[in-house]
Amino acid sequence: MSDDGMFRTVGALRRGYDPDEVDEFFTHARSMYENGPAGALSADDVRGAGFELVRGGYVTAAVDAALDRLEAAFVARARADFVAQLGQKAWMDRLGERARTLYGRLGRPDGDRFAPPKGRGHGYEPADVDALCHRLIAYFDKGVPLTAAEVRALTFRARRGRNAYDEDSVDAFCARAVEVLLGVE
Repeated sequence: MSDDGMFRTVGALRRGYDPDEVDEFFTHARSMYENGPAGALSADDVRGAGFELVRGGYVTAAVDAALDRLEAAFVARARADFVAQLGQKAWMDRLGERARTLYGRLGRPDGDRFAPPKGRGHGYEPADVDALCHRLIAYFDKGVPLTAAEVRALTFRARRGRNAYDEDSVDAFCARAVEVLLGVE
């Protein structure tokens, strides 16, 4: 940790997350989690958090890991609140609906699950993304273990042009997969 911040910092010449932004976000998140009205800050808000990169900032991996834990805490609280109000079956039905939004992509053939990036834009290697899709199919169809942390830890090789998958579409798909997996964990 730094002397006055929440996380360890990188060296003065390296770039990391802006400490002021990170500290402000985590202070606000803690306040909302402990005292705020339910729903004032959600797992989606945590997942969407982004910070500027600055010289001498916080180590990104440490902040990202803390964000993952915070997101899981908000999902667990949302699940507990939902189950208390509507019951476990309703929660599982809700998760089932969210999981079904993934099925359209999962049912497509390898290489055709996502559109390519525009023009010669940057994208992901389809074989890498398709491998994740196969793991999700095994999880949903056969109960093969898969965790949100495993999906979050995946990296896809970069690829350009028409033989790539659009990054934004894949990222949104992965975020939904993480949401579903966290809801079950």
